[in-house]
Amino acid sequence: MALLHLRHLTHQSLLSTSKLHHHFRFSPLKSPRFSCSASASTTMAKQVLEPIANGTEPMEAVITIDVIRRSGADVTVASVEKELRVDACHGVKIVADALVADCKNTVFDLIALPGGMPGASNFKDCGVLESLVKKQAADGRLYAAVCASPAVALGSWGLLKGLKATCYPSFMEQLQSCATAVESRVQQDGKVVTSRGPGTTMEFAVTLVEQLYGKEKADEVSGPLVMRRNHGDEYTITELNPLEWKCNNVPQVLVPIADGSEEMEAVMIIDILRRAKANVVVASVGDNLEILASRKVKLVADMLLDEAAKLTYDLIVLPGGLGGAQAFAKSDKLVNLLKKQAESNKPYGAICASPALVLEPHGLLKGKKATAYPAMCDKLSDQSHIDNRVVVDGNLITSRGPGTAMEFALGIVEKFFGRPKALELAKGLHVGRQ
Repeated sequence: MALLHLRHLTHQSLLSTSKLHHHFRFSPLKSPRFSCSASASTTMAKQVLEPIANGTEPMEAVITIDVIRRSGADVTVASVEKELRVDACHGVKIVADALVADCKNTVFDLIALPGGMPGASNFKDCGVLESLVKKQAADGRLYAAVCASPAVALGSWGLLKGLKATCYPSFMEQLQSCATAVESRVQQDGKVVTSRGPGTTMEFAVTLVEQLYGKEKADEVSGPLVMRRNHGDEYTITELNPLEWKCNNVPQVLVPIADGSEEMEAVMIIDILRRAKANVVVASVGDNLEILASRKVKLVADMLLDEAAKLTYDLIVLPGGLGGAQAFAKSDKLVNLLKKQAESNKPYGAICASPALVLEPHGLLKGKKATAYPAMCDKLSDQSHIDNRVVVDGNLITSRGPGTAMEFALGIVEKFFGRPKALELAKGLHVGRQ
């Protein structure tokens, strides 16, 4: 299973620390503490609290953290459990920066709750978190929740009374008893922002960036994500040279990760394929199981690539991220695995920077149509299909970036299990019309 260790010291926060050391007390063994003052408030990065719990939905947590960190905000990931490590949904482990109890005296500009069950129930039962969010509301500061958490946590605390809010469809009846329930993908009412599920979390996170920093910053952050223009549309893939993807019962899937891998893409691929009941092996391309992803999320793989290479796979799929793709391209073992996969006419794929930086230079796109991250597409020898969000050419599948990663993963599900299964998953994720 993949283990995620999330840290909140961004490059921006480290830079601001050197300038504002008189407002910032730091111990290397404890979470940072911020003392807010009028002179520092205009220059310090916004402070964001992201609670996590046993049963938290990892896509919702990681997407929110990743997108908000892109804005320059400092995100503190805090466990509501007795330990830093929590057992999130779909076999993903997350290690927080601090316990929620360590954050009770910190002032946050935003507190954002991911969903997932029983994660939302564990939030509801955490007295410290309840006090933090109630004080946040009383002080007129921003708070937010997605999926089950608007109804199960915020609603049960009485923090949605008289407000319009949305949540995961199966919790709408519960929400109606504590809020004015609406079916918006993202709903803002005053200082409260709510959203529906994994497939709406990127929109949710961009909305939170806008509330923290303004529309110009939100547009700056959302542009490179390659988000969908019409989020209500059914997902589609562009397929050429159709080929049946075969497996024995359960697809065996290898997802390599390395320092600099894009954590949103990695987690979405892992999470969605595990929802489809594929057997996903996460393998570190480096010398250690732990890798530091592109937005400072720390991932721990199931095994090293040396061990993973002893197994056979129905699919090898690469997440993107500039540093990760560069590490993949330098790994002879991984490149040889990919070449053997291609020579055997077995499926392989890549998203974001990896088609251009890994597959193309090693001849793995020869005679194939593919796409990649927009800024990397000039490196593809055949650019005829680069504007498509997901391209399947026989045994190859490629895609563009974080905002296309769910469609990419659903495309893989479609090839192994059929479109009805993929659409069923898409509905549960809240991708497209429901």
